[in-house]
Amino acid sequence: MTIARTICLGFIAVISVGTILLLFPITTSDGSWNDPITALFTATSAVCVTGLAVVDTGTHFSFWGQLIILFLIQIGGLGYMTTNTFLLLVIRKKFDLRQKVAIDQSFDRPFLQGSRNLIISIIATSLIFELTGFFLLTNLFSDHDNTIWLALFHSISAWNNAGFSLFSDSLMSYQSSLQANIIFPILIIFGGLGYQAIFEMFMWSKQKFEERVLNKNTEQIIFSLNSKIVSNTTLILLFLGTVAFFLTDFSNARVFGDLPLHERFLGAWFQSVTTRTAGFNSVDISNMTNAGLFITIAFMVIGASPSGTGGGLKTTTLRILINSTISTLKGKTEVIVYERRVPVNLILKAVGVLCASFTLLTTVTALIAITDPNLSFIQILFEVCSAFATVGLSTGITGSLSPLGKLIIIATMYIGRVGILIVINTLVKASPPSLIKYPEENLLVG
Repeated sequence: MTIARTICLGFIAVISVGTILLLFPITTSDGSWNDPITALFTATSAVCVTGLAVVDTGTHFSFWGQLIILFLIQIGGLGYMTTNTFLLLVIRKKFDLRQKVAIDQSFDRPFLQGSRNLIISIIATSLIFELTGFFLLTNLFSDHDNTIWLALFHSISAWNNAGFSLFSDSLMSYQSSLQANIIFPILIIFGGLGYQAIFEMFMWSKQKFEERVLNKNTEQIIFSLNSKIVSNTTLILLFLGTVAFFLTDFSNARVFGDLPLHERFLGAWFQSVTTRTAGFNSVDISNMTNAGLFITIAFMVIGASPSGTGGGLKTTTLRILINSTISTLKGKTEVIVYERRVPVNLILKAVGVLCASFTLLTTVTALIAITDPNLSFIQILFEVCSAFATVGLSTGITGSLSPLGKLIIIATMYIGRVGILIVINTLVKASPPSLIKYPEENLLVG
């Protein structure tokens, strides 16, 4: 039982429990037993914080069903290892080196010296953002009878980049709301930014406050390379996404209708934020132009950042690949980012993630095209990329997929959330280090 297998089986266990709970009549609004595939699909989508749904969450499920989905979203957003370790801390049970290594691999960062404090900080950060979002959203949903429940559900769903909504049209009714276009993006961006970047931003803000307000001499906070890449790349993608969505569907009356110019910018801004893993939508995705759908696919595949609640290739992977290309074009033999040399093993890992992801997306798209030949290629590719990147956006075909097609999407969501390299490590035994050095030889590339 390797660490990778522990993580994979942990997610399967949570999904299995969620599926069983969602089968019971108490979880449906009409009091009937739930369809097994619907229960499995919903549980997987919630644990994998995807947001794809084969039924209307707000009308199909009762309060208890929605509560179970919310718990699954919270567990999936935090991650199996974080939740498991937190429970061990609650019952005051010590965890060994194996548990610490599992946490290290889950976040892909070395935290072995402070795993306990890390888990507590992660839980505290999540609660702070979710409670803040809850209080802000109570005002937004004040015209509804179940204001408290709507605010709580959507705050947790937004922070964990889950994309589940209790409204049939997601957030299209709040397309022109400035409040909704600020609160939701803040929760989504910070949720997908990653805990390490959030912690370093907090420490930096604290240092500046103590220096300027309290006149204290404090140790200078130096941002890690990971935080620099994550924050910088996120800002660039948000800007490019807003411009791209605005230009591709500016004159599309079926998307923006007769909205004034500033509200069209709000719609483009919201889609730029939510596309890279959140899954909420303030416009009708099915009516977007092919250009808009293709750009959405590209941003979905890029995804969020490491140790965040989102999926996809991740911003760091994208940045390493781009800088590797730039170094190659300039004839350099090293990849430099912010005056730091990127280790060769990270470059190989980024290439591995790209190749494995491309292979998976190609295979799954072909399979869905076979199981559901009535769907167009762009619809299938959009659905597959949304599932793999744990985004949750859809052109409206999720519920109409065949049973086999739904099972394939379920497997894709699971692989996307756990991590494709972790899944491969679970299936393939790692080779031990070798002392053999083979001779080098050149070949034609490109």
